[in-house]
Amino acid sequence: MTVKTIVTEPNKILRQISKPVDNVGKEEQDLMDDMLETMYDANGIGLAAIQIGIPKRIIVMDIAKDEKREPRYFVNPVIVNKDPIKKTHEEGCLSVPEQFAEIDRPSKCEVEYLDYNGKKQLLKAEGLLATCIQHEMDHLEGILFIDYLSKLKRSMIIKKLSKLKSNTAVI
Repeated sequence: MTVKTIVTEPNKILRQISKPVDNVGKEEQDLMDDMLETMYDANGIGLAAIQIGIPKRIIVMDIAKDEKREPRYFVNPVIVNKDPIKKTHEEGCLSVPEQFAEIDRPSKCEVEYLDYNGKKQLLKAEGLLATCIQHEMDHLEGILFIDYLSKLKRSMIIKKLSKLKSNTAVI
């Protein structure tokens, strides 16, 4: 497994719409392993393939709070049902470093997807898991959590991130 570089905003790659995966084979499993390793290395709880520059409809996550890891793999996820009741969670993103905001999302959702072995699954999620799934699935559509903020807040965050990038640029 390899830790990959996480793409950070502003970057056009993050705005791409990811392509469906035809089948889950060794290449996709290796990618999911690398994504998980990258996510753990960055102390994240979710990661979409586009965040490491690969526009495939693959996300990984692990919301376990204790030492025992509980990785989850989602290939070609589709939300088939969303609760009309919304819940607010503070969200952050590995592609939007050190920025956090309160975001309203459906409190529950059902998602169909292929697992690590390519088997079709249906998951009923609520709470943090539902929020994380929706957040990561937004990445597959080129959407970041900051897109839910006001134009002013979003542009302030992007300006901050651009400044950080230019200050850390290699000369």
